[in-house]
Amino acid sequence: MGWGSRLRALRMDLGPFREHRDFRLLLIAGTVFYLGGMMTYVAIPFQIYQLTHSNFAVGAVGLVELGPLIVFGLYGGALADHVDRRLLLIWTGIAQAAFTAWLCINAFSQNPRLWEIFVVSGLLASSSALQRPSREALLPRTVRHDELTAANALSSFGMQAGVLVGPTIGGLIVAAAGPGWCFLVDIVGLFVASMMYAAMRRYPHVGETEAPSLAGIGKGLRYAFNRRDLLGTYVVDLAAMLLAMPVVLFPALAENVFSRPHLLGFLYSAETIGALVATALSGWTARVHHHGRAIVLAAAVYGACIAAAGWSSSIWLAVLFFALAGAADMISAVFRGTIWSQTIPDTLRGRLAGIEMLSYSIGPLGGQVRAGVVADRWTVRGSIISGGVSCVAGVTLTAMWLRGFWGYDARTDEHAVAQREARQPAGERAES
Repeated sequence: MGWGSRLRALRMDLGPFREHRDFRLLLIAGTVFYLGGMMTYVAIPFQIYQLTHSNFAVGAVGLVELGPLIVFGLYGGALADHVDRRLLLIWTGIAQAAFTAWLCINAFSQNPRLWEIFVVSGLLASSSALQRPSREALLPRTVRHDELTAANALSSFGMQAGVLVGPTIGGLIVAAAGPGWCFLVDIVGLFVASMMYAAMRRYPHVGETEAPSLAGIGKGLRYAFNRRDLLGTYVVDLAAMLLAMPVVLFPALAENVFSRPHLLGFLYSAETIGALVATALSGWTARVHHHGRAIVLAAAVYGACIAAAGWSSSIWLAVLFFALAGAADMISAVFRGTIWSQTIPDTLRGRLAGIEMLSYSIGPLGGQVRAGVVADRWTVRGSIISGGVSCVAGVTLTAMWLRGFWGYDARTDEHAVAQREARQPAGERAES
């Protein structure tokens, strides 16, 4: 095989995007939601700081959002397994547009009220948490079973693009025109994206459903914990984020360690850029079948790169290692998403998506606390290096503990085989 053929084999597989209309709508609308959410993510702290000049007040937004993320993430997953997921996407999208309109009106008023910003931040977190499980649960229905790895890579690319571009656009609008205009642009995007969800066809549930309840949520949790392959995906992600998440230390790393505070933005964007490059070159992932091993190895590389960034002698070397860490984390995410999409029955997809959302929401929050405490008690470099090394140890121990996760093979795993057979032409079929 020549170099040209090898490079073409690395290119991201665009087949699901080209072939399936509903997947295109789901992907584009989801990317718009990420884009708008990140714009608002910039505008809300900016406005709070304008009103209070308090860093504590800015940080308190995260505390306000944490409770709704946990409660409505779990409830939204149970709801997604009972109601029409497409309608849930539409109405939660409209709710987010309405709440953002509230922020917009408050921002344009002569005396913006701080309490309204905190209340609406909680409401936005609630509606977003309700929506996310339905979007994740619908993705496998919009493509063929053999396209799930490529579809997850495309979905991850859209998310990372929104995460990278959204704050940039939001920052420019906030600086030039104020937070009110940032909210206004977000409202338009949220409404258009919700109408894209409305343009999708209906996807009736496969089999019997059960109304949302604590018992139903408990059933989803038991299913996740009784399957060692699924449990491995959650534990590895938690270990990586809880032990090695370095973002809170970036200001101190840029200013106190490298004495280059003007280059702080490169530290913040490095992991996202690495993740985008990894997904753009993700064509090879469709030829991998041992997804558990791929997740463990990618997470271990993530931790090693974080540790190497902490050891780095220059900020540019640290940026390079953070970019490599972002690429490794994205590869892990693609294979985690593939296991979820390939093996979870449709009747439980919403609840398991809610659990998944908690795993990558709580991990980074806890990781920020860990990194800050260790840095204050030791050093910034020590916190980053120890976090990366602990991540490698944590994912290695997870692989040793959960042998079923390490040995997962998409070709022979009983759950993957069952779902593949269920999605034959006589059952569920993605339509273009």
